[in-house]
Amino acid sequence: MTVDTTVTVRVPAKVNLQLAVGPRREDGFHALVNVFHAVSLFDEVTVKAASPRQPRALAALTATGQSESHLARVPLDETNLAARAAALLAEETGSGFPVDIHLDKHIPVAGGMAGGSADAAAALVACDRLWGCGLSRERLLDLAARLGSDVAFGLVGDTAVGTGRGELLDPMASPARYRWVFALSTRGLSTADVFGEYDRLRPDAPDPRLDPALEKALADGDAEALGRSLSNDLQPAALSLLPELQRTLDAGRSAGAIGALVSGSGPTCAFLIGGGGEDAAVVAEREAGVVAALRATGLCEQVVAADGDVPGTTVL
Repeated sequence: MTVDTTVTVRVPAKVNLQLAVGPRREDGFHALVNVFHAVSLFDEVTVKAASPRQPRALAALTATGQSESHLARVPLDETNLAARAAALLAEETGSGFPVDIHLDKHIPVAGGMAGGSADAAAALVACDRLWGCGLSRERLLDLAARLGSDVAFGLVGDTAVGTGRGELLDPMASPARYRWVFALSTRGLSTADVFGEYDRLRPDAPDPRLDPALEKALADGDAEALGRSLSNDLQPAALSLLPELQRTLDAGRSAGAIGALVSGSGPTCAFLIGGGGEDAAVVAEREAGVVAALRATGLCEQVVAADGDVPGTTVL
């Protein structure tokens, strides 16, 4: 097996097409039915052997990206999920040597698009390659699930339904390509805070179930039906903590988005623009209107467009 000296892995963001949240479990997690959809907003994680210096941690992190306010939220210590991924891989395999991990961030930070989890997935793949561990895909998925509920999806990509606490993945039929616009907030939301607010608002939450209308819309490649089926049980909690998100959602819908929701625990708002067999010029015109309306609100730090679905971790 060839051992590289520097490995760069690209990994996509996710949007949740459905996030059904059950009651809090005894282990502190919530039972979920989570339909993940990977979109073409990518982080790149580069791992290379560290220059000799003592003492030092297993992983030293640096980060760059387009948004200074988002970068300020990225921990560059052992609490970062990418550093934790390297540490777990080293512990499990008995391999490893000190590495420098660089995160080139384009996925929103604390934005409900699994940017930290995506970086952890990429770090697992990159360190596995750099250290010559040669773990199977199944073993990497197991380690990813131990790191966090969304990490495994970064390895898989495309469209998949996650159950359990989101880490048990099954691919979903989704033959169409969809166009999305994302409104990135200047503010972040803590996932723990959003789930805490959800528990306050929904003490009687039912067991989560996959929406058959969403499943059919995806299988049929029906963008209009998909837009009608988008749902997120955490959205009321996110809106309770950050009410201005309602204005963002309303602006995108009024401008012609065929579906809109808060992504994950927020605060990023996702707008389905079109897809399937729609005319490309119609989709482009709709996208331009939605982007202009969102920028005019003054509530968005950035407004970006992306396609979905896309593959998971890719070694560059």
